Amino acid sequence: MRKTSRVKNGIASFFKYFFMIFLIFISLAPIIWAFLGSFKSYAEINSSALSLPSSFNLDNYKAALQYAPILKYFMNSVLIVGISVLVTVALVAMCAYVISRFDFKLKTLIVLLISASLMLPAQAISQPLFAIFQKLGIFDTKLGLIIVYSAMGIPMSFFVMVSYYKTISTALEESAYIDGATFIQTFLHIILPLAKPGLVTIAMIQFINIWNEFYFALMLTSGDRARTVPIALNYYMGTFANNYSALFAAVVMTVLPTIILFILLQRQVMESLTAGAVKG
Repeated sequence: MRKTSRVKNGIASFFKYFFMIFLIFISLAPIIWAFLGSFKSYAEINSSALSLPSSFNLDNYKAALQYAPILKYFMNSVLIVGISVLVTVALVAMCAYVISRFDFKLKTLIVLLISASLMLPAQAISQPLFAIFQKLGIFDTKLGLIIVYSAMGIPMSFFVMVSYYKTISTALEESAYIDGATFIQTFLHIILPLAKPGLVTIAMIQFINIWNEFYFALMLTSGDRARTVPIALNYYMGTFANNYSALFAAVVMTVLPTIILFILLQRQVMESLTAGAVKG
């Protein structure tokens, strides 16, 4: 019986690690391929897409910067994404806390409306947004994209934070109230520090989603002053129809910020997935 059990456990472990390695491979392979391709010449890519570059130089990156305003689009993305993430996190932090802790008449309706917004496709609201933004004078502006992206990030972030707040013991809040703390003081000095891993997680998710968002960045802009990095990649597809090495260089420059962000914040993200709270 023990031998049979060991064999079964060994087979289960083999398939578990096999699928883990397979998932890691299919996740990293495109990034590694693009990174290596960004250093290859046109002839090297045509001769073998899987070969290593003969030399590592920045010629393709220089070409990518010369033929498209990627730096301007990059700065637009940093500004738009940064403000949108801050707005979303601030609103969700307060709203999700109230929903998770208090009962009031409109609570169920608010949750239902936020749930319904998750099922609303972007294409269904793009034309009304286009008309409204034109009338308000915020079409083709950074403010317009910030409003859209901030609103888009609320539903999913809201449910993540409601679940996270429910893991925090109410005993801490009750102790604070007994000591004379106000609601605002309790929220700012006790709840928010404990909720930091969850807030960091939704901030990173929002950063990645907005950084890679293409549809509204194209629909709600018409010039270079508000367009973001994904639109720049769309231009490369036309400009470098046969020069994939420069396109790979642009892709690497676009993906790099999200990789760096995840490396810096991975500890907080893992804490939000695994950490519990003080049990009362």
